[in-house]
Amino acid sequence: MTLTTRRATSEDAEAMASLINEIIAIGGTTAIETPFTRTSMDHEFVSGPHVISSIVAEENGELLGFQILLGSTEEESMPDGWGGIGTYARVGQTRGGVGSALFEATKQAARAAGLHTIDATIRADNSGGLAFYKRMGFADYDRRIGVPLKGGTRVDRVRKRFDLTR
Repeated sequence: MTLTTRRATSEDAEAMASLINEIIAIGGTTAIETPFTRTSMDHEFVSGPHVISSIVAEENGELLGFQILLGSTEEESMPDGWGGIGTYARVGQTRGGVGSALFEATKQAARAAGLHTIDATIRADNSGGLAFYKRMGFADYDRRIGVPLKGGTRVDRVRKRFDLTR
């Protein structure tokens, strides 16, 4: 696999929306429950004012995954010097170094933006996501108990942090 990473552009928004919408439709691994349009993806994860970094991973022009780093949003307030991360890989492509390659690029972008800490808030029932962030060196620091999903089901959220100064 010849995997490359680069900053996402507005032209990537449609492919990014398609990738995450498949994950949302399957359910169980993302806290996001509302599908994206090209426009909403562009605003929320590519070019919006709270986007610190948006990186895509691709092979031969095919989008395999993306990782976003956001400052404070309406849904999530971040302390100064912190960014919130989200990682999304094409269904069936969660192995093979996609996440690791994305995280290397995101760490560089975070340092360039002057951040010192990255927060990952993961559904407690997302064992793959929890394992990924642990492999990347994130450590648990908090837990949100019983956060409701749209249908009323309550799911804990594990909060992990990565210190960029180490």
